[in-house]
Amino acid sequence: MYDGDVLAGNWRRPGKGKIPQVPAEPDLVVEDADSGFCGAVVACDKEAVTLEDRFGKRRLFPLAPAAFLLEGRPVTLVRPAPAPAAKGPARSASGSIAVSGLRARVARESRIYVEGVHDASLVEKIWGHDLRVEGVVVEYLEGVDDLPAIVAEFGPEPGRRLGVLVDHLVPGSKESRIAAQVSSPHVLIVGHPYIDIWQAVKPSVLRIPGWPDVPRGVPWKEGVIAALGWRMEPAEAWRRILGAVSTYTDLEPELLGRVEELIDFVTEAT
Repeated sequence: MYDGDVLAGNWRRPGKGKIPQVPAEPDLVVEDADSGFCGAVVACDKEAVTLEDRFGKRRLFPLAPAAFLLEGRPVTLVRPAPAPAAKGPARSASGSIAVSGLRARVARESRIYVEGVHDASLVEKIWGHDLRVEGVVVEYLEGVDDLPAIVAEFGPEPGRRLGVLVDHLVPGSKESRIAAQVSSPHVLIVGHPYIDIWQAVKPSVLRIPGWPDVPRGVPWKEGVIAALGWRMEPAEAWRRILGAVSTYTDLEPELLGRVEELIDFVTEAT
């Protein structure tokens, strides 16, 4: 119970008393003054805060002045100050130690293949530094239907290894059946469970509650765009997604581990 009606009068009007600014720290419990939604802070960026109520429901609210109630009193939530940078070596986007003054190593014969241009651009953005240090080239296939023939054409052998990253590599899938046709010890095929590489980006990075389910028969990318209410073509949607990614923490672990595994495989001495 609160003393009096905290919403009585125009308490947001300037001059009605200074509204305190409160950092939106994780687990801080506040109430949205307009809707009455009450929840704990689970995420905050420079424009909005995400609250989660006791039932696990999440909602996104803009960081407007005097938009929240804390213990019944109006407050303005602000983005928390970043934690002081830890002293130590600089890190690349993948979390590895960055090599200053890097000159790309002469490319190895070994390669990493990914399914499409979106996969390649995401791998480059996060692991590009590491790949240049190791001299590993990433190429894209435009699908894996012809993977056995592509592997045979590559000609894997000792010192010439091939790593392949496959979308939706789960038991019983078409991709798993194709991958099973390749048995060379100089080839490593790994995959993630996502239908498309888009799903490897954490939904929170894009400020969406989750990746929507797309009905069978509907092209996946177009179905996602429609469900999210994005009025744009897939290429523009991908630019939006990729632009929101800046570090490995923005990606799901199921992708991180597989890419690191491929890099280790193709750079391992034979």
